[in-house]
Amino acid sequence: MIQCNISDTQHFRKTIVWLEDQKIRHYTIEDRTNLRDITSSEWPNVFEKYCNDVNCPITENEIDQLEWFIGYAVWLEFGDDSQKYQKVVGSKVKDKEEVKVPSIKSTNPLDNLHFDSEVFKKGVNSIAKLLNVPKHSDHLITLQACSKLVCNKLNADTIKQSNSVEYAQNKSLVKTIIGPSFKMGDAMLDNAAKGLALLYIQDLRNLQTKINETIVTVQSITANPKTDTKLGKVGR
Repeated sequence: MIQCNISDTQHFRKTIVWLEDQKIRHYTIEDRTNLRDITSSEWPNVFEKYCNDVNCPITENEIDQLEWFIGYAVWLEFGDDSQKYQKVVGSKVKDKEEVKVPSIKSTNPLDNLHFDSEVFKKGVNSIAKLLNVPKHSDHLITLQACSKLVCNKLNADTIKQSNSVEYAQNKSLVKTIIGPSFKMGDAMLDNAAKGLALLYIQDLRNLQTKINETIVTVQSITANPKTDTKLGKVGR
């Protein structure tokens, strides 16, 4: 290992000569004679010519020049045997990746499900049959319908409401009063129309709920006056 005191001119010159002899090797051994004569008064001119020969773009500041020559030497060293260094770098990166990516074994059984397997499809069909949900050609859509039914009809509030007398009197879709326009002379058509109307009403209620939530949020921001006696006014 070579040590260099940049404040010492002789150290700087010795370092340049060492880099040329050991790493850069731009000159032949015979042409390095003047560069090796670091005590000569002509050395600055020899070094200036050497910088031009190796295309060093830095003409002033010995620290910057030395930094450039070291970087140039490293670049040449890498180019001479790049495959060896690439293998070393690649192995280190691989080791780091193995350390950074731990092996995590999930304990959630849902992560191990195969959603397109026949066993899973049969399970979905069994649930749909139990809930009286019509089967779709895509079993995932059937599963989604089952999920909506469970969330909307089997939650705690709905079950509590279903035990009331009022709900028992109106639980039949046929008894649901929508309007005279749905009396089309066919019971199945009437029930289908009533079902679509109920879904439409549900969408309107969801929209109204979101509108109310938005209004409350806006009011919480704008309807919060704060009195500032220094300004002599109320509000933000």
